[in-house]
Amino acid sequence: MTTIEKQLLASPRNHRYVLTVAAIVLILLAWSLSAVSFKDVNQNGLAIALNILKGIVHPDLDLLFSVSKQSVLYLLVQTTAIAFLGTLVGAVLSVPLAFLAASNIMPKPIAWLTRMLLIMIRTIPALVYGLMFIRVSGPGPFAGVLTIGLTSIGMLSKLYVDAIEELDKKVLESMTSIGCTTFEKIRYGIIPQLFSLFLSVTIYRFDMNMREASILGLVGAGGIGAPLIFAMNSYKWNQVGSILIGLVILILLIEWFSNKLRSKLVQG
Repeated sequence: MTTIEKQLLASPRNHRYVLTVAAIVLILLAWSLSAVSFKDVNQNGLAIALNILKGIVHPDLDLLFSVSKQSVLYLLVQTTAIAFLGTLVGAVLSVPLAFLAASNIMPKPIAWLTRMLLIMIRTIPALVYGLMFIRVSGPGPFAGVLTIGLTSIGMLSKLYVDAIEELDKKVLESMTSIGCTTFEKIRYGIIPQLFSLFLSVTIYRFDMNMREASILGLVGAGGIGAPLIFAMNSYKWNQVGSILIGLVILILLIEWFSNKLRSKLVQG
């Protein structure tokens, strides 16, 4: 008998643990499947689904290629602007919050309180923030920017904190030993370690915010979501097809570009 076989036979048996986990997963799966129901799927629903497909195949080309304020192109540019500006606001505000939440830099009580604040921010869905900001600033793109900025803080700060807590302290200790000032340690010791990671995470969040900005239009926070829901409620399926085609193409382009940029950052 080989050494590997002996080690395999000597390994602890976890049959009870595996069976328990498998039973829990099966129970949760059965519980989830109980919510699946096709009793409300009738002939009208199937007809609507078919009309949506027809609208995608035969879109409204005038809406898709015109340059008016009601066109798909203008609405996509507006949605991109909301996502970009909101991501920028969230990224800037996340940096000081991330340093306050980093336990290797700040005292434990301050880091704990800041983390609790970030958890509270992440708990509330983006649509709820959108409805709140619409009441404050009125419907429009500005409410969308505020919503995207606030929701971005929750995720970006968490990922920034993870990067800060993995800093190589030996670099800072060596800079201290040669008499570097605090500004020099931040400029030449901390920023080079964090910049590429922060930028990569921010680009990834912008990719997510494009989808968030599209959804926020449904509650009146600007972007392409509002015309989409209006077209669906009016059964204008060719307009729905035009909006969906434009949205899919834009998301694919942004995802391709962001993946390229993030790969270059990771590779240095």
